[in-house]
Amino acid sequence: VDPTGLGRAMGLTQMGEIKITLAQEALADEAAAKNAAPAPAAASAIIPATVPAPVQQVAVAQPAKPAAPAAKSDQVSLTLKPGEGREIKLEMLKGSVVAYEWSASGPVNHDTHGETYNAAQGDFHSYSKGRQIKGDKGELTALFDGTHGWFWRNRTTGNVTIVLNTTGDYLNVKK
Repeated sequence: VDPTGLGRAMGLTQMGEIKITLAQEALADEAAAKNAAPAPAAASAIIPATVPAPVQQVAVAQPAKPAAPAAKSDQVSLTLKPGEGREIKLEMLKGSVVAYEWSASGPVNHDTHGETYNAAQGDFHSYSKGRQIKGDKGELTALFDGTHGWFWRNRTTGNVTIVLNTTGDYLNVKK
């Protein structure tokens, strides 16, 4: 049940559906192996009694495995025209950590910040700011569930290209 739709938006609903499908496939494979045994009538009588236990074990054990090694890596680039500002955000859960490094072909102003899901206009937390710099690197730890990332503005008279590299625990990249 996902009354707010947050589970689907964060990809949790899809992960659950995939895990259920995988569990059902594993049970079908197990049932097929038992049906190939010499006593098929006895095996089919046993299968309904044993099916619920593996489903519960798989459903309980599976979610813990993907949560630990959820590290992703991405490289994203964008080009800003003179006066233009744009941002790249990572969808992250509270406590998630991302190592990042970005570089720009010319000096830019930047604001590293985050917003909770469904935040009001102008409601955000700023992690760091800089003026007329060509890069930054470090770790970003999400203080809350939401989007966390970088806003850049080009105050030069020429185009500036920015390349962002991220590695860590995040759900997706939004450009």
